[in-house]
Amino acid sequence: MLIFLRSLLFSVGTVIATVLFSVGALFTLPFPFSIRYAFIIRWAWFVMWWLKVTCGISHTVIGRENISDRNAILFSKHQSTWETLAIQKIFPVQAWVLKQELLSVPFFGWALRLMEPIAINRSAGSAAVKKLIKDGKARLDAGRWVVVFPEGTRVAPGVIGRYGIGGAMLAQSSRYPVVPMAHNAGEFWPRRGFLKRPGVITVSIGPEIESEGRKADEILELAKSWIETEMIRISSSLIDHSPAGE
Repeated sequence: MLIFLRSLLFSVGTVIATVLFSVGALFTLPFPFSIRYAFIIRWAWFVMWWLKVTCGISHTVIGRENISDRNAILFSKHQSTWETLAIQKIFPVQAWVLKQELLSVPFFGWALRLMEPIAINRSAGSAAVKKLIKDGKARLDAGRWVVVFPEGTRVAPGVIGRYGIGGAMLAQSSRYPVVPMAHNAGEFWPRRGFLKRPGVITVSIGPEIESEGRKADEILELAKSWIETEMIRISSSLIDHSPAGE
C-alpha cells in the first residue's frame, strides 16, 4: 500500500509539472535553442528529484569518464521511462531519435518539438532511415549528442530486443563514434508499470566505439555485445549499488 501511495503521489506531481513546464516552454519559442533547451531539461531534472523524494529511487553512474568533450551517438538500453529522464541529466546537450507520434501528445509533445528531436515514422522503412541519417548528421555537426534506443521499444529486464540498424548506419555515414550505455532501471520502474520499487539504479557507460572504417553491422554488433554483457553484470548485483556515484 505504501508503494502504491508513493507511486500515486509521484504520478500526480509529474502530471502537474509536465503541464506547467510545457506551457512555460512555449514562452521560450522566440529564444535560441540553447535557452529553450536549458529551460525544458529542468523538467526532467525535477521529475528525477521528485522520483527520489516520493519513491526512493536514486542512481549511480559507472564510466562517467567515457563521456568525452566531443559529441557522439549514444546507444542506450531501453527498459523504462526512467532512462529518458536520466540521459538528459547525465549527458551534454542532445537530440533524440523518437517516433513522430510523441510530438502529438498534449503538453508533453509541445515541449518535445522545441527540443528539435529527430522524429521518424517507424513504418516508413528506408525513408525513415534516410531521415535519421540526414537529421542525425545535422544535429551531430551542430555539436549535439544523438540519443538512440536501438531496440526501438522498452523491454523487460532479462529480455534482449531486436537491435535496429538505423543508429549504426548514422554512425557509419557520419563517422561519429558510438557510446554504449547499460542500466537496470526496469527492475525499479518497470515498463508500463505504475508501481515503483525503491532502490539505486545502476547506469554503466562504456568506452567509445569508433565508427571510422567500420560498417554499420560491425558497429551495431560491438555496441550490442557491450550493452548486453554489461546488463548481465549490473543486473546480477555483482557491483556495489551505493549512491556514491550519483
